[in-house]
Amino acid sequence: MKSRLADCLHSFRAMPRWVQLWMACVLVPVNLMPFLLLSTPTGRAAALATLVVMLGGLPIMLAERGLSRLMSVPHLVAWIPLVTLLVIWLMHGRPMSPAETGLAVTLVVVNTISLGFDVVEFVRWCLGGRAVPSAASTPNRT
Repeated sequence: MKSRLADCLHSFRAMPRWVQLWMACVLVPVNLMPFLLLSTPTGRAAALATLVVMLGGLPIMLAERGLSRLMSVPHLVAWIPLVTLLVIWLMHGRPMSPAETGLAVTLVVVNTISLGFDVVEFVRWCLGGRAVPSAASTPNRT
């Protein structure tokens, strides 16, 4: 198991720097924020979606020994319903505190951007793009 986790870390580090920054500084932190607002419907819905991504992505990451394009699937499964729900709530004026509204808007923006990447990655995976970035085979690109 330790070797698989090390391979996953090396795979992450082999990705282009902008992808690493996007994931580490934007995508992950934004999708952990809902756990701070579990008292709100937005917080609960987004935390559930985050758990779906984590529980769906971890087995893929461990089996593939890295971050393969197949990891887009849990994002598609979780973010599409979440973004749809949040947009409906925001458009129909569901009562929200300023903090909940800020969280909902941030999640919609960040996860919509993520979905754009994920659709492309899933299509590439379906078309045979099954390579997994690794420190040994893929030098870090900027």
